[in-house]
Amino acid sequence: MKDLTTKIFNTDFPRKDPYGSIHFPVYDNVAFEFENSEELARTFAGKTDRHVYSRITNPTVAHLENRIKNLTGSLNVIATSSGMAAIANTVLALVQNGDNIVCSKYIFGNTYSLLNKTIKKFGVETRFVDPCDVDEISEKTDDKTRIIFMETITNPQMVVCDVEKISEIAGNSGAVFVMDTTATPPPVFEALEYGVDIEIISSTKYISGGATSVGGLIIDYGTFDWSQNPCLENDYRKFGPYTFTAYMKNEVHRNLGTCLSPHNAYLQNLGLETMQLRIEKSCSNAVKIAKSLLDMKRVKKVNYPGLYDGNSKDMTKKYFNGNPGSIITFELESRETCFGFMDNLNLIKKSTNIHDNRTLIIHPASTIFTEYPAKERENLGVSDSLIRLSVGIESFDDLTNDIKQALDKEEVVRNVK
Repeated sequence: MKDLTTKIFNTDFPRKDPYGSIHFPVYDNVAFEFENSEELARTFAGKTDRHVYSRITNPTVAHLENRIKNLTGSLNVIATSSGMAAIANTVLALVQNGDNIVCSKYIFGNTYSLLNKTIKKFGVETRFVDPCDVDEISEKTDDKTRIIFMETITNPQMVVCDVEKISEIAGNSGAVFVMDTTATPPPVFEALEYGVDIEIISSTKYISGGATSVGGLIIDYGTFDWSQNPCLENDYRKFGPYTFTAYMKNEVHRNLGTCLSPHNAYLQNLGLETMQLRIEKSCSNAVKIAKSLLDMKRVKKVNYPGLYDGNSKDMTKKYFNGNPGSIITFELESRETCFGFMDNLNLIKKSTNIHDNRTLIIHPASTIFTEYPAKERENLGVSDSLIRLSVGIESFDDLTNDIKQALDKEEVVRNVK
């Protein structure tokens, strides 16, 4: 895991702070004053780096974008109001009626809903595939495929795909390779190194610094030839490699109003400064907890990348330097057993977020996938016996003791019944 904290601390302010603050200030305002009309007109025309209105750009938000750009080596970054806003903006920028998207069938519930329901209303087809079956991905990709969308580690199925092979398929077909890397943000996964064109991160998670604020990031690595995309080919003549960012800033992101609030950007700038420390602690806890779950008799199966020999372990070693993140899913006997176990926990919180400082737990089938019937949930790899654990930075001993006592208490209850 590369050390990125120094890069974060050493991203320069665009202008020297008049008071010498070492934290970039929060510009929690809407509009900005100009000395003369000509400068205002030039700024609206995109000929200066000034800010006019916080729905479009804001200094505090721009500093967060610049920090992410610096630590990822990307061409441009756009901060949005949420991770889902980042995905929706990216999709709407790249597809039009008659196009299709090839997407992993194992994805976060709201992403599945966006691509399976919402985007369908605009005449865009989503073809869901097994992310580990490169032949199926290749077969489903054609000259109308504008996006191949994957997650580095699927939530909550914990499946790892072969990023480089999928990148090659996308490159050969003229599709943009988009990856949601929320489960493996920098410094765990280096998207640019493995051929990702657009990286999506929910900054609500690790970056926010303990679930302080909602936000999302669209990271453009400048690797895609935008003249190949029908939505952007005309803009390419004017903006070249900056086409995607210009189109987002000047149309999609601006018109949809999905801006990140300045206050949230300020909180996420603070969160960035301790992100690597928190990632290291939570991932270290997760590895040990996953292994300990294997020895707990009530646990039927543990899903954690790299835990077993095989393709998943190889991919984890290759793409994440052996670091499989801090999310674990495991199976108990039934939905009733899952609920009983969760209600017996004292330290671990029943909550839907991931990558909080706290350890959180949910039952995916009855929460983030509750809108889907049982048969569809089964096809999505979400059973009624599945539990998702997002491991935090508490003491490993305290966490495992809480899990053990909750399982033991549920065992007693089951035996009495």
